[in-house]
This record gives sequence, structure tokens and C-alpha cells, in this order.
Amino acid sequence: MISKQKSSPQANFFFYLEDTLNKNHPLFILSNRIDWQLFEDAFAPLYCTNNGRPAKPIRLMVGLLILKHLRNVSDESVVEQWTENLYYQYFCGLQQFSTDSPCASSDLTHFRKRIGEAGIELIFKESIRINGKDSDDSDVSVDTTVQEKNITFPTDSKLHKKIIKKCLDISKKESITLRQTYTRTLKKLSVDQRFRNHPKNKGKARKADRKVKTIAGRLVRELQRHLGESSVYQRFFDLFVRVLAQKRNSKSKVYSLHEPDVVCISKGKEHKKFEFGNKVSVVITKKTGVLLGALGFRNEFDGHTLQPALEQIEKLTGKAPKTAAVDRGYRGNIKIGETNILIPKPFNDKKQTQYEQKKLRKAHKQRAAIEPIIGHLKTDHRLGRNFYKGIVGDNINILLAAAAFNFKRMMNKWKVSICQFLNIIIFQIILVENQFSKNLFHSKY
Repeated sequence: MISKQKSSPQANFFFYLEDTLNKNHPLFILSNRIDWQLFEDAFAPLYCTNNGRPAKPIRLMVGLLILKHLRNVSDESVVEQWTENLYYQYFCGLQQFSTDSPCASSDLTHFRKRIGEAGIELIFKESIRINGKDSDDSDVSVDTTVQEKNITFPTDSKLHKKIIKKCLDISKKESITLRQTYTRTLKKLSVDQRFRNHPKNKGKARKADRKVKTIAGRLVRELQRHLGESSVYQRFFDLFVRVLAQKRNSKSKVYSLHEPDVVCISKGKEHKKFEFGNKVSVVITKKTGVLLGALGFRNEFDGHTLQPALEQIEKLTGKAPKTAAVDRGYRGNIKIGETNILIPKPFNDKKQTQYEQKKLRKAHKQRAAIEPIIGHLKTDHRLGRNFYKGIVGDNINILLAAAAFNFKRMMNKWKVSICQFLNIIIFQIILVENQFSKNLFHSKY
């Protein structure tokens, strides 16, 4: 049930945050620029009105989601820091300081599921609006990167061991007596699997790998016989069978049991041959660097991601860009709708003038500005490793990271403008003091 709005006409004995905090603080300014009523109107229909426990305020939950990716912290950390930070509390709609915890960290998970991708996209759209005229650019730059999932480096041997562990857990939970648990056998096989890169141990390690796979298959089949095909664990058994059947060169491999949708992506990096997660398309304005688009894919060819990315921009901003500068990974695209695609290629001296060549060369150089922005998204706003579950979690993390980048950009801009204003005032004061001291000197002598 949605909570009722509190009104306090009587003055409080304690101080109000709005009268106490520094009004030039970027977080204070941002809290007054965001249209919170937009989220109230959009998310209120997702709650029932007549039964159940009153929910946490919508502004509080949206504010916590923004702060989490703005400060690059976990759900637990942002809830803990909220009780210590007055600016966090004012940003989330409080008028007086509160020492109570705003909510449980799991409430943020439930709220993300409640509003879904559409609600997170609304937050991203608001972050574009906050940037004002800076986001109104007809030329954009597009690139793709990889959002890694929170999994270990996958090997088939690891997956087989996890299947055995999960089968033993299911048998214990359902009180099923297995013919053999293979506990002591697996310990011996683990010893044989060590130091596999040594020439003398390669054969022994491979033999142990095959034995572990055989044991995993035996346990899965035995549990299927005991529980039947209509059991609640059938979807787990189907996944286990799929893992046991896959080979080194199989397509659509499973790399993680708890995240089966993860794909293996090779971007040609020298220091990291393969990345396990999903592909992300990022679109920025060429002159100002505002993020206009952020969209998740599995492992499509870069050229196939361009049209959905441009459609997202048109959906969020209301107009399609005139030109989009891309790298050679997008070859095959010349024009999509009303947008001209600029791909680096050798110049044709017969058709292009020197001015046109210079203009194209400058545009391709400007496209490189998207690389540090992707770096900031990964290191500062939680795009480097995704902890949310499933494909929906991939898309939510991408949009929240992009929204946090846009909010942070404006906060930095306000910080610079405030510093410049203070420098002007200090300079004027110094001039007045120098003039006063000079007049005082002349009056004495």
C-alpha cells in the first residue's frame, strides 16, 4: 500500500535541513532541480491503496537508487551512509535529521523489481533533462563495451563440482538416501587436478576431470529417478544436463549456474582476451558529452546494435540525431532513418574537397572522447561489474549507471561555476582593499 503524505504545519523545535545545509552544495542543488513529482505520478499506480502495510515514500527509494550509483556503493552501504549524511537525507525528501535507518537494504531490490526497466528508464530520461541545453545536440558518438557479470572465470570442471554440490544439497533437503555421495573420492580427485600445467600432471588432471563429470551425471540421473519429471527441481536438472552435454566448441554454452544467460565476448583486448557478461551500447553528444542512450544486448555484431540505440534516443529526447560517428566495427551502415553514419575510411580525393576531409577527420577524432566516458561509467558508477540478477538486471544496471553519470556531470559543472563565482568575488575584494590602502597612503603623505 502506498504511504500517505505527511504534512507538518507546526514549527519543529529542532532545525530544518533546508535552512541549515549549504545551498551551494551540488547535491543540494540537484535535489531541487529533479522533478520528483514525475516519479510520484508514474510509480503510484504500482501500489495498492486500501490494504497492506504502508510502503516507503517513492522519493526516498528513487533517491537511494540514484545515490547508490552516484557514489558507487552497495545497497547495504547507501542505507548505512544515509543515517550519517544530512545531504543524503535532504536529497531523499526529509526536512529534519533522522537517526533511524530509512529502509532495509532488500527494499531496494524489491523496488527495482516493482518499477522494472520502464521505471529506471524514466530516471535516465530525467537525468538527460537535467543537463538542459547541453543534451540538445544533433551530432552523437556511438560505441560498445562489455558489462561483466559477477561470476568467477568459468571452467567446465568448476561447473561439474557445483552440480555435485547442488545435487547433494537437494538430496539432503528432500531426505533422499543416495547410493554413494563420493565425498572421499572427490577429495582424492581434487588432489589429482592440481598443478595441471606441469607436463607430468596433465594426463592425471584430465582423467580426474572426466571422473568428476561422470560422478555429476550419476547424481543428476539418480535424483531424477527419485523425484520424477514433475518435481520443482526439474528446471535445475535441465540446466545440469545441458552443462554436462556441452563441449569445448559448443555454441550457446552455459558459463555459470546462477547466471545461465551470461555470454562470452571477445573485444580484441590484449590484456583481457575474453569477458563474460553482456554487450552495452553507449551514445553521447559529440560536443558536451551527455549520455543520451544506454542499451544492453547479448553478443550481437556492433552494426546490429546501432538502430535500437538510435531508436532509444528518439524515444527519450523526442528527435533523432543528424549524424552518428562510429568506429569500423559498425561497417555496413551508411544511413539509418534520418541519421547519417560516419565511419572512418580512406578519403576519395576526386569526390571530397580538402574542407570536407578536414571536417570528417575532426569528427572521427572527437569520437574518441567516448572512451574515457565509458571508463568513468565502469570505475565510478558500477558498470564495471554487474551484481543484479538476470537479463533485466543487466539492463537496469546500465540505465542507472548512465543516469548517475549525467547527474554527476551537472554536479561537477555547478561546482566549477560556484568556484568561478567565488574567485571573482575574492578578486573584487582584493582590488577594493588595494585601492583603499593606496588612498590611505596618499592621504598620509
